[in-house]
Amino acid sequence: MTIYKRLTILLMLTVSPGTLLASEGDYSSRDEVKAFAEELAASDGFTADGLLSVFRQAEFKQSIIDAMTRPAEKVLTWAEYQDIFLTDSRVSAGRSFMLENSDALTAAHRQYGIPPVIITAIIGVETMYGRHRGNYRVLDALTTLAFDYPPRASFFRKELREFILLVREENQMIMDLQGSYAGAMGYGQFIPSSYRHYAVDFDGDGVRDIWNNPTDAIGSVANYIAKHGWQPGMTVVTEATVKDANDAMFNVSLKPSSTVGAMRDLGVVTSLALDADQSVSPMKLMGKRGEEYWLGLHNFYVITRYNHSKLYAMAIFQLSEALRTSDEVASHL
Repeated sequence: MTIYKRLTILLMLTVSPGTLLASEGDYSSRDEVKAFAEELAASDGFTADGLLSVFRQAEFKQSIIDAMTRPAEKVLTWAEYQDIFLTDSRVSAGRSFMLENSDALTAAHRQYGIPPVIITAIIGVETMYGRHRGNYRVLDALTTLAFDYPPRASFFRKELREFILLVREENQMIMDLQGSYAGAMGYGQFIPSSYRHYAVDFDGDGVRDIWNNPTDAIGSVANYIAKHGWQPGMTVVTEATVKDANDAMFNVSLKPSSTVGAMRDLGVVTSLALDADQSVSPMKLMGKRGEEYWLGLHNFYVITRYNHSKLYAMAIFQLSEALRTSDEVASHL
């Protein structure tokens, strides 16, 4: 049996039984999907027919297109972020998660240098500690976005390819895998390319399972943050007070674009003692208590590599600080 036939059979085995009936107007009949299948057949060792048998089962979801036009990062204020992510219930659930997974969090801290409260906060913001991992079939989400969402079709076609490769590598059932409307998966909501590059088998059972295994999810989130340049023991962000604020100074870039010394020269006073040459990203936020001024440091920027939003990164930081104050989890920090 040739390698191509074996790979085709493997792909077919990852399709749930009883799901191979053709339907009128399905994705497999579209020219661009056929071309995509031919590309993957040529580059990745599948057959076009095997891939089209999968795309025949993919379903267009208008709700996914609708969701893509109003992502939370672009419409929520910082005050609204606070109401969603900095609640007593999320902090309490986070403390329980840390206690239940203390061994994995401690191991991840030791291996990757990422504080348990940061790992926990990311999983807490992404999925409420695994409770809300997404209800869309990943195949439906990525196919819909790859072929019916022109603004980002190129990106999602790449992610669709990554997903198909991931299914083969992890020997998963392609029709069974669920995630967000954008195809993000598991406790940490990794898109397929991130899954393939950063997910780890942290419990050593031979499977990188961040869909259902919190230990693998913890190790994978830690690996992701470490690979993006986290500096252990360094500050994430510091609050500041400003005299005669010039709004043009703030929200210029997620990446540090100024220095502590330069900001001091402009009348900015930091709540922490920092070296004058420390690179920072000045931010102005409208929170529940009004205007807030912050200086994001390198580790703050690293958090934004997970989600390119200063509000997201601030939610992670403040949730992690709330978790850090818990006497119950202090021994695991």
